Amino acid sequence: MPLNCRIGGNAFINCPDLTTVHLVGAIHNTVASLHLESWRNEMEDEINRINQDLPTIGGGKSAAIRQWMSSVVSQIDHYKGEHKALLKEATTLLELALWKANLDDNEEGVLEKVGVRTTRGRRKRARKEICVTSGASIVIKNVLPFLQLD
Repeated sequence: MPLNCRIGGNAFINCPDLTTVHLVGAIHNTVASLHLESWRNEMEDEINRINQDLPTIGGGKSAAIRQWMSSVVSQIDHYKGEHKALLKEATTLLELALWKANLDDNEEGVLEKVGVRTTRGRRKRARKEICVTSGASIVIKNVLPFLQLD
């Protein structure tokens, strides 16, 4: 059953032996792609919870399944938001690391000209130019798609 399935009324009223629900679709890929193992474990537990609850539910299986589906969607949305926040932080750190590496490699060559005095302003302009030309935007643009959740 896909998570976006709409279950109306008492769809399972004539299914007293319903004990198992299997989710299909991209939800399993999304869960596998979550950043932290604890998030993956919690999502797998939540997905499997319905199969532990269904055998003990006498009536109202439709309502229980609807509630469970809502809970799974809510939890995965929460973890996607957390993943996005971590990704934003990682992107910033990657940009700073690329800038620093480029700065370390190029700062001396930019500033050293024979017979030219290096002023604080000249050094600041050189650092700014290195920041702009560090290539971070290109690297991040090509790395980011591999880190995003579907």
